[in-house]
Amino acid sequence: MATLSKRILERAPAVLARGGKPTVGEFAAAAGVSRASFYRHFKSREALLAALDVTPEPETRERILGAAVDMVGEQGLRPLSMDDLADRAGVSRATLYRLFPGKGALLAALIESYSPLEPVTRVLNSRHDEPPEIVMPELARTAYRAIAGRSGLIRALFFEVSGLSAETEEVAAQAIARVVGLLVMYVTGQMAAGRLRQIHPLIALQSFIGPVFFHILTRPLAERVLHLDIEGEAAVTQLAEAWLRAMAPEEGAN
Repeated sequence: MATLSKRILERAPAVLARGGKPTVGEFAAAAGVSRASFYRHFKSREALLAALDVTPEPETRERILGAAVDMVGEQGLRPLSMDDLADRAGVSRATLYRLFPGKGALLAALIESYSPLEPVTRVLNSRHDEPPEIVMPELARTAYRAIAGRSGLIRALFFEVSGLSAETEEVAAQAIARVVGLLVMYVTGQMAAGRLRQIHPLIALQSFIGPVFFHILTRPLAERVLHLDIEGEAAVTQLAEAWLRAMAPEEGAN
């Protein structure tokens, strides 16, 4: 009996490493036992996960995410190894896979904790009735505060997403599409109200997002090589104000 329990515990990390949310049947099959035998040793899937390692301390999740952000910044998201991440964060593989069963779950947590997508969403939801001369500079400053010093995650989201696994790509695409949808709604509403020039809303957003993100991504180089000395939030505010001037309604337009 004890041998079967040990075998289930030994084979379980390999099942978790595949990603997703493994079932009792998958754990049982990996150990070469029946589901009935599994349940004789572990009352539930959750009981097995609890037995694999001690319950993670509250700060364990944050430590893993912090290590993941650093690794994504260094090497990108695609080559990131979950096993290497466990080593970098100083946690067991069982703990890592219990908190983040795969790269999709890890990316979703990184987006929520470190990307500008969630903060930008909050600004759009709370200030959607305010005019663009207030909202757009605040969006630029919000994005800057969210990703200054952590631009690797943004590069991964926008430049690596098409090369990720289907599950991970879907997580990133859904997060990006949600924010873009809110931005399109806001910009088209302001165009209809006569506060912004009438152009294709996606072109309008690209002309806003592009300079802001380019500044954030190249700022370390500009500071080091070109001796840029303007404060970051002030810089992106000026970019947003330049966009507003370019997007001012044409004289005589209805």
